[in-house]
Amino acid sequence: MKKVDLKAKPFYLSDEEIKWVEETISNMTIEEKIGQLFVIMDKASDGGKTTAELIKKYKPGAARYMGGKAPDVYEQIKKYQEASKIPMLVACNCESGGDGAAGGGTYIATQAAAGAVVDDKVAYNVGYVSGRESEAIGCNWAFGPVSDIFLNWRNTIVNTRCYSDDPNRVLEYCKAYIKGLEESKMIACTKHFPGDGVEERDQHLLMGINDLSCEEWDKTFGKVYKGLIDSGLKSMMVGHIALPAYSRKYNPEITNKEILPATLAPEILQNLLREELGFNGLLVTDASHMLGMTSAMPRHKQVPTAIAAGCDMFLFFHHAEEDFKYMMDGYKEGIITEERLEDALRRILGLKASIGLHKAVEEGTLTPNKDGLSILGCEEHKELAVDAAKRSITLVKDTENNLPLNPKTHKRLKVYYVTNPQPLDVIFGNTSVKDSIKEELEAAGFEVDMHENYHDLVAKSGNSFENMMKSTFSESVEKFKEKYDAIIMFVNMKGYCQENVVRVQWSIGHGSETPWYVRELPTICVSLSQTTNLFDLPMMKTFINAYGSTRPVIKETIKKITGEEKFEGEYNETVFCGRWETRL
Repeated sequence: MKKVDLKAKPFYLSDEEIKWVEETISNMTIEEKIGQLFVIMDKASDGGKTTAELIKKYKPGAARYMGGKAPDVYEQIKKYQEASKIPMLVACNCESGGDGAAGGGTYIATQAAAGAVVDDKVAYNVGYVSGRESEAIGCNWAFGPVSDIFLNWRNTIVNTRCYSDDPNRVLEYCKAYIKGLEESKMIACTKHFPGDGVEERDQHLLMGINDLSCEEWDKTFGKVYKGLIDSGLKSMMVGHIALPAYSRKYNPEITNKEILPATLAPEILQNLLREELGFNGLLVTDASHMLGMTSAMPRHKQVPTAIAAGCDMFLFFHHAEEDFKYMMDGYKEGIITEERLEDALRRILGLKASIGLHKAVEEGTLTPNKDGLSILGCEEHKELAVDAAKRSITLVKDTENNLPLNPKTHKRLKVYYVTNPQPLDVIFGNTSVKDSIKEELEAAGFEVDMHENYHDLVAKSGNSFENMMKSTFSESVEKFKEKYDAIIMFVNMKGYCQENVVRVQWSIGHGSETPWYVRELPTICVSLSQTTNLFDLPMMKTFINAYGSTRPVIKETIKKITGEEKFEGEYNETVFCGRWETRL
């Protein structure tokens, strides 16, 4: 096992800082040491009170929270730090901007949107805004950027969450994000080593497999990770993804049954990542409730084995008392050696010292001034969001010259909004995206008839045979053509932890929203999320990737459609899904 060097990259600690690390460890009880290995998740809705009590009891090294309005999150994080003897790492998921830190934060762009821009400025801006807004509420650790590579168009997990199918662009834009993030006192944590984007399935639901050969991996993911390590990356999230070629390289006797996700595989973390790639920073597991980990071995083994294999922190208690006991038992039974425990603690405390958390405690600045919350959603950041939309929105094809389409020539629009019902939207009656589409099109001068699909009708008057019949294709084609001048379909298909592949889904079989009309009237298709919807919509002759569903994105997309602004984004070959007919 390669031991940490706190004077070297990426920590660069002074003798004084190393002294704090060593003295802190020497003064810790074994219970405190075991606690530091955990990242606690705040799922309670009591403003951090319950989690603060758990912090006092189990002494975790880091915390994460579910979200909320900025002032509330600020108070939660304050409670975490006040409850902890040792300053905590507090993490947020800021892949697209400060909206990942708290409600009221600024969405800038998905990584796919930033990757569509011809330079890395938008990627930098996402990191810059994420850092400033996260730091303002008390965060210091960002779970981003995503350094996966979109090598398999069927992979829906990284579709909008990674920059490109090109390793060089992924590396360049990850560096730009990190540079922007580190303008604030924030630590980047790239994810998901050893790399998602080859597998088409979701590691939330099973163990992912990166089945590249060693040579292929070296030229792609290896190139990205080595580049980030050499540039000073401080922390990395390990995915529940197996890398069989390297497991077999370092352990020729290993059987298929013995191949484990990287989070539990010492040959991947120690031989490949620590020794061959030279990573000296901190490793944290991906969320431990994901099936990629839970299906690998019993929970009482997973918990200590992740640390023994080479991870330094364990992401989330499932059951606090139980998981703490599993980790302690793993230490007592020798699964986690004294040497491995001490090394993990040095990396954890070294990471904290690298941004001066111990000094912030002495200076009384660990919790930022609450006045700083005004930076969330500020005008400067909103302008960066508009700039990101202007520069990223991409015209994939317009093979029948339907563009520009404006109110002077095509005033009367039939507009379809196609989405898979999101549970929270259904529960809370959220129609914000659909409302934004209608309002922005009308503001641009169009007359808009928003289609009501089966889901809409059921929400209004319940599930009935009448609503089912209304939702199926039964219109007169000629009357339809008399009523409208053009069609715009907005597609917003999303998926997370429920199915392995997210595809275009209609509200009902033979529904009236299906694009039967593409040969009757000029039709524009806009994807607000997944970049590969052409696989299910090859009949669309005009296709736009907008990469987001915020009002600024929708507004800028409409400007491009009308010809008020030019399309500036670049697509990569994954948008055509390897099919000839999607290009027509």
